[in-house]
Amino acid sequence: MRKSVPLLGGTLTVALSLALTACGSGSGGKNPSSNGSYDKNATVGIGSLYEPQNLDNTGGGGQGVTEALNGNVYEGLFKLTDSGKVEKQLVKDYTVSPDGLTYTFELRDGVKFHSGKALTSADVKSSIEKVTAPNSQSARKSSFDVVKSITTPDATTVKVTLSSRSISFVYNLSYVWIVNSEAKNLKTSEDGTGPYTLDKWARGSALSLARFPGYWGKPATNAKVVFHYYKDATALNNALLTNAVDVVTSEQSPDALDQFKNNPNYKVNDGNSTTKLLLAFNDRVKPFDNVKVRKAVTSAINNKKLLESVWGDHGTLIGSMVPPTDPWYEDLTKVNPYDVALAKKELAEAGYAKGFSFTLDTPNYDPHPTAATFIKSELAKVGINVKINIITPDEWYTKVYKNHDFSATLQEHVNDRDVVWYGNPDFYWGYDNKQVTEWVKQAEQSDTTDRQTALLKKANRKIAEDAASDWLYLYPQIVVANTKLSGYPLNGLNSQFYAYDIKKS
Repeated sequence: MRKSVPLLGGTLTVALSLALTACGSGSGGKNPSSNGSYDKNATVGIGSLYEPQNLDNTGGGGQGVTEALNGNVYEGLFKLTDSGKVEKQLVKDYTVSPDGLTYTFELRDGVKFHSGKALTSADVKSSIEKVTAPNSQSARKSSFDVVKSITTPDATTVKVTLSSRSISFVYNLSYVWIVNSEAKNLKTSEDGTGPYTLDKWARGSALSLARFPGYWGKPATNAKVVFHYYKDATALNNALLTNAVDVVTSEQSPDALDQFKNNPNYKVNDGNSTTKLLLAFNDRVKPFDNVKVRKAVTSAINNKKLLESVWGDHGTLIGSMVPPTDPWYEDLTKVNPYDVALAKKELAEAGYAKGFSFTLDTPNYDPHPTAATFIKSELAKVGINVKINIITPDEWYTKVYKNHDFSATLQEHVNDRDVVWYGNPDFYWGYDNKQVTEWVKQAEQSDTTDRQTALLKKANRKIAEDAASDWLYLYPQIVVANTKLSGYPLNGLNSQFYAYDIKKS
């Protein structure tokens, strides 16, 4: 998701022996000067719309905490690169038992937390348990239901036993931040192993990170990065134009791009996005428990027109939960085509020839209110009356995600490989198809990526045929930067923004 509510992402993917090859190119631009020189003591200003709600990614910190701290302050046993590959990070080596149920991890030597404490297996154990704890708000929580036990034979060895085979387990571990097990007050402070420490956080304004002199790996190429937070895209773009920031993590104002494209001081980069804007139905409640009603609503909305009104020539129609960078992608945009006559026919067949009314719970930040107004207008043409209820991210989390107290909602899902949540009938949208659940289960227990891909293609097609949600469009990923900068990430995969390779002349 976007802005403050973080949700949900990457659950299925990679075979143990195979690196992911999802998104496009890795980092932006070449070295900022012809001889490759750069300022090792530079401060890099990063402009963003996504301030963290707090600094704990299991405590409702949101998209902003992932963007600022993931990979920069906190690291995992494994790292998901900006180009979509899974690499070893805090793990030196690991083995998997022949039955695929026991993983033994050997930790890297010489790793210290920012507090000075050495990394041990106890920290890894507690970090995984932090994600799976009853009060955890981690989007990854259900991915670790398969964990049966975690043991620590010695200070540098972690042994994890699973209840069933999980082809995605190593991939999922790339989302677990390794935190000092003795750390406190993690919503306002940190104790990670990354190349930066938290410098200070001025709520509502900026969050700064400073190079960690005791880092175990390659030092950050800059001395400091400051995430500056803005309330709207216009203010963010003005900050870039006036050199208050050096790079914008994700451009949200396509109308403003020309002022950068036509200016030799800036570079506009098109990366690959995994962010989907959803009209999510509550498939448990009337009338959205009826497949034909969901199909009718989907066919009544001109997604292409909506995308163009928000993003102009940017962005992509997808027709399902799977973006083109996922291995199991297929173009399913024609399964429920925009067709008002078809929508009216399906409504009549469902017993709603005169339409119906429902409340659309809508997050209060762009583009949701705009999209809600558009949807209201479109559905009125087929006799459906929409009442828009604008709510805060916190209200959305409690009302919609936690309590399932809604009829339909708008929300963004930022992560790749999250189609698997349609295999979980307890998820907030309540889609319950036993065949899809079985396909997702079989895919996760597959011993080859080919079998996994085939099964998830079946699941994806079925949820599209059932119009489990209306996948309105896939966001573009546009990073705009000053030409003095290089080494910045382009794809923003799952909202992460690695800052440690950014060079500034």
